[in-house]
Amino acid sequence: QVQLVESGGGLVQSGGSRRLSCAASGIIFRISVMDWYRQTPCKQRELVASITGEGSTNYASSVKGRFTISRDNAKNTVYLQMNSLKPDDTNVYKCHATIRTAITGTPYDYWGQGTQVTVAS
Repeated sequence: QVQLVESGGGLVQSGGSRRLSCAASGIIFRISVMDWYRQTPCKQRELVASITGEGSTNYASSVKGRFTISRDNAKNTVYLQMNSLKPDDTNVYKCHATIRTAITGTPYDYWGQGTQVTVAS
């Protein structure tokens, strides 16, 4: 079974930086998109940033210019570098990946448990 494990969360001061990591383990044939999600104030899921296997990225307007998503395909790991953090960035950040576990078959969506990021004023 494939598992996604996040790390790097914690307490940071406003204006500070933090880097999140998400490592996929298990039997993996290919990982396509990897991305990070969080919850909006109205409790809706929000896509923070995504990155394709070819390196194309997409960001939520609220984090564009402050966050950078990257991936290390050799390690099956995606990163989220968060700079100029604001109290509004406080959230549980969850990793998501679309993964094919065999040469045949269709891709499947996997989710991590989430890592807490708290930005103090």
